[in-house]
Amino acid sequence: MKVLWAPWRMEYILGEKEKECIFCLASSDEAPLTLYRGARSLVMMNKYPYINGHLLVAPIKHISTLAGLTVEEMGDLLNIVNQSIEVLKKVMKPDGFNVGLNLGTVAGAGIEPHLHFHIVPRWNGDINFMTVFAEVRVIPEHIQATYERLKPYFEGIKNVC
Repeated sequence: MKVLWAPWRMEYILGEKEKECIFCLASSDEAPLTLYRGARSLVMMNKYPYINGHLLVAPIKHISTLAGLTVEEMGDLLNIVNQSIEVLKKVMKPDGFNVGLNLGTVAGAGIEPHLHFHIVPRWNGDINFMTVFAEVRVIPEHIQATYERLKPYFEGIKNVC
């Protein structure tokens, strides 16, 4: 029998779970894995990614629906989604992206009370038998290394709204 080791998972398994909304916590100055924080939107790394560079883009406002955003907040949010994609293209050179918004628990929203987009970079051949047969994801780079590669590029993001 072969063994797949993922010792970094013990931090999650044994660690204290966030009781507060992770997006509201990401609004603080000390927030780990937060790449960008503007007046209306923020970008953070997904702590449990599908693949390297999996980002979460959320409004600063704690809200669960698109209807609760102003036109300016919605424009800023989509602008930051777009700029995040451009950063990922430059730094990680993916072949494509999955960009999604899950509204409601039944639709897959893991953090339903705070609206957020997922940006998942994709490369040709990035899905293999591990996910299909073993329900295991193989992520080739540590999340902190990915954060350090992306962070300098997010310092150049501009608010346009």
